[in-house]
Amino acid sequence: MSVADDRTTARRTLIVIVLVLATVVGLTLVWATRRVLIWGLVAAFLAVALKPLVDRLERRLRRRALATLLVFLATFVLLAALGALIVLPLVDELGRLADRAPQVVHETQAGQGPIGQLLDRLHLLRYAEPGHLRRYGSQLGEPTVGLVRGVAQAVAALVTVVVLAYLMVLEAPRIVAATLRLVGDGPAERLRRIGRDSSRIVTGYLSGNLVISLICGGLTFAVLLLLGVPFAAVIALVVAVVDLIPLVGATLGAIVAAGAGFARSPTAGIVVLVFFVVYQQVENHLLQPVIMARAVRLNPLTVLVSVLLAAELAGLVGALLAIPAAGIVQVLLREFMPAGRTVLAAPADGERPSGPGDPPPAGG
Repeated sequence: MSVADDRTTARRTLIVIVLVLATVVGLTLVWATRRVLIWGLVAAFLAVALKPLVDRLERRLRRRALATLLVFLATFVLLAALGALIVLPLVDELGRLADRAPQVVHETQAGQGPIGQLLDRLHLLRYAEPGHLRRYGSQLGEPTVGLVRGVAQAVAALVTVVVLAYLMVLEAPRIVAATLRLVGDGPAERLRRIGRDSSRIVTGYLSGNLVISLICGGLTFAVLLLLGVPFAAVIALVVAVVDLIPLVGATLGAIVAAGAGFARSPTAGIVVLVFFVVYQQVENHLLQPVIMARAVRLNPLTVLVSVLLAAELAGLVGALLAIPAAGIVQVLLREFMPAGRTVLAAPADGERPSGPGDPPPAGG
């Protein structure tokens, strides 16, 4: 082997080693800053969702800063109103429960009342003895510090996401204009199409998710109302809000609704559980793929597979972002792959792909 071949082999080996080390360092940095990256990703998602509203209001007010501020204030006023509708009745009910707590504990220990009767049927009444209750009460104080830390981190994350989303929406025109000036006229038109289609996908995803949540909340309200469960409207609203989380949202809502049902009677709790078991299967395998496919213009199988894979790889955040991410990937494939422009061409509203048996176009 010549000296030149040895140098070429050594150079290639060095390049491979450098690339491997750079990949390892990059993945380590991503893992170390994963929390901040997730915050930025959620902020970008929120910014893309609110940007069309800001653009429409800006055309009337002629001031983007004022339009952005008004849209964000309106959004959080709406969220605060929904929170008040949920929290205030629950706080009132918790106050009544605290006043009745001694009587409820006494009835439970005697095997009376709905809770006591349920424990008696399940042969768990011995766990309601005074000694067990005191031990459970002493253990409740142990996770208090962790709970306070978690609440503080959640508040910090919420504030960070809101500030990032606000700045993204406010500075969007400048960022877009600077980027388009750098790439030139030809790539600029492609970037405009990608941005327009990506924004449409995110908006469609939000509207489709909202429709699914309204269906879940309405059906939950009807079931709870027929069973005579107190605060049926408030519980249904909580279930609708929680159901915005793909895959696991209905399960979390089922815990809340089933708890209220068992507080009413064991029969009501079992009926609520059966309803949610059936509904979650219908939502995950029928409603979500079909509605999201129409809202995001994706194949229902693609919607279901992308949600399942993303939830397995990235948990809750992956499940939330799986459908818009799959839609954006389809947009990128259509733009940058020659075959994708034909296979993945986005049909206009009201159009359908032509089939082999269709007549040729006029003049063709």
